[in-house]
Amino acid sequence: MELPVFNDSAASSGGCSSHSCGSTADQLNQIPDEILQKVFNHPCYSEDAHHHFARMHVAVAPACNIQCNYCNRKYDCANESRPGVVSELLTPDQAVKKTLVVASEIPQMSVLGIAGPGDPLANPERTFATFQMLSEFAPDIKLCVSTNGLMLPQSVDEIAKHNIDHVTITINCVDPDVGAQIYPWIFWENRRIKGREAAEILIAQQQKGLEACIAKGILVKVNSVMIPGVNDEHLKEVSRVVKSKGAFLHNVMPLIAEAEHGTYYGLTGQRSPTQDELQALQDACAGDMNMMRHCRQCRADAVGLLGEDRGSEFTLDKIAEYELDLEGAAARRAEVRDRIAAELEEKRQSKATQAPKLVAIEGLGAREALRPVKMAVATSGGGVINQHFGHAKEFLVYEASEGGVRFLGHRKTDLYCSGGDTCGDADTTLQQTVKTLEGCEVVLCSKIGYEPWGMLEEAGIAPNGEHAMEPIEDAVMAVYAEMAAAGKLASPAPAQAAA
Repeated sequence: MELPVFNDSAASSGGCSSHSCGSTADQLNQIPDEILQKVFNHPCYSEDAHHHFARMHVAVAPACNIQCNYCNRKYDCANESRPGVVSELLTPDQAVKKTLVVASEIPQMSVLGIAGPGDPLANPERTFATFQMLSEFAPDIKLCVSTNGLMLPQSVDEIAKHNIDHVTITINCVDPDVGAQIYPWIFWENRRIKGREAAEILIAQQQKGLEACIAKGILVKVNSVMIPGVNDEHLKEVSRVVKSKGAFLHNVMPLIAEAEHGTYYGLTGQRSPTQDELQALQDACAGDMNMMRHCRQCRADAVGLLGEDRGSEFTLDKIAEYELDLEGAAARRAEVRDRIAAELEEKRQSKATQAPKLVAIEGLGAREALRPVKMAVATSGGGVINQHFGHAKEFLVYEASEGGVRFLGHRKTDLYCSGGDTCGDADTTLQQTVKTLEGCEVVLCSKIGYEPWGMLEEAGIAPNGEHAMEPIEDAVMAVYAEMAAAGKLASPAPAQAAA
């Protein structure tokens, strides 16, 4: 197989982003088989897949044709994880080589996406040149694109031509008056347009593009950024509209608005939603619409499983001399996918045959319904509890009830433990970690030190290291049953101490 000629000239800088990086479905068992085949190994479209399969974003699209009040494009921000941030802007040739190297070293990688740092469809030559080469040299890797939708109607035929069957559109409103508060301007037909007129054009293009994608059989995920006081209540209508037009998945994400990021909202004091507000809106939008809850709002150059970023391992200087074996790498990916697919199918079959209700607990007798419980889980992937509390950069949050276990989302935190049994002495970071887990009653991890154990108990959160390497949902349900048997679930949740 003849390899493409790669241009290893220095990467340049510049660009923009939308909140991108997809997600999952609450009702996976109701999805037709032909759709399941498209999403089973896509970590951004399937909650199950995100535990097992890796994705990669390549930053080839620097320019953007709209301005969002939540966006600020940054470069060389290796420690900042949010949309619009990249360390290296790539040419199409560089992006293809990097993708092939990553796919050789991380065989569970199944998806390549272009999500910025600007808008991929505002950079069509760079975007589609990348997709064309990847289709030739790694046809087994799924291709997807994330866009603000302004140029989507004009691009749908080209998207279909390159077999890109996953498209994410960031739609924050369907009302121009709301949109005027989110978008200062758009660049349309060679002129800058502001205010309500700009929002009206953007909304019309987004809806037209969504309809065109559905007509072509392309799966569409809609991302929406929840902005308290601006579009939070309005997003229920957005969800209704996009579902009615055939969107497969809706991903309602929290606004990221820290002042240090330099966004308009951050600098003007616009607050982000609380965890409870986000969950309530996601639940309100759900109904019979597939809701994504595992999105990590990834960087435009993210590499690895959702929740991790291995991009620093594959910088251009580190892969310059890498010798590719495309056929061997493709064979390894196929082997890994087959193994994971078998595991996921076994899991689905097991769920289908199990009664969803909590089995009767000996000694409880007649009783009132048991209240649900939120539990945080430390995991590095694979769908099992396999991470030390102090090594976790994020915790997955699940809700256990008599009806079973459901995934609620993730909570990011800072790594504070440098190893060993007594997780470092970074008290401030540890206190913040405990505060991040507010509302959870249990933390499941593979191991935990004495200091965080004590701080968690003081905050009213029970640490639990007894289910290491067990499947997450099985362990969560087992702990729930233990709490029920101990009589801890008949009353309202205990008030947590101040973290």
